[in-house]
Amino acid sequence: MSTELHPGLRVRHPDQPDWGVGQVQSVAGDRVTVNFAEAGKVLIRSDRVALILLPPESD
Repeated sequence: MSTELHPGLRVRHPDQPDWGVGQVQSVAGDRVTVNFAEAGKVLIRSDRVALILLPPESD
């Protein structure tokens, strides 16, 4: 999954909906740093958690 992820993408955590929408900050191998609206920056292991990709925001 980490090959699809890149900084700027909007995502949700499948097991933590209360975290809100997150924005990918960085990707290093299977480690993805995401800044979530309600949880702040969280390090996610993409080999263990399949983040849900969201469509880009429309202007």
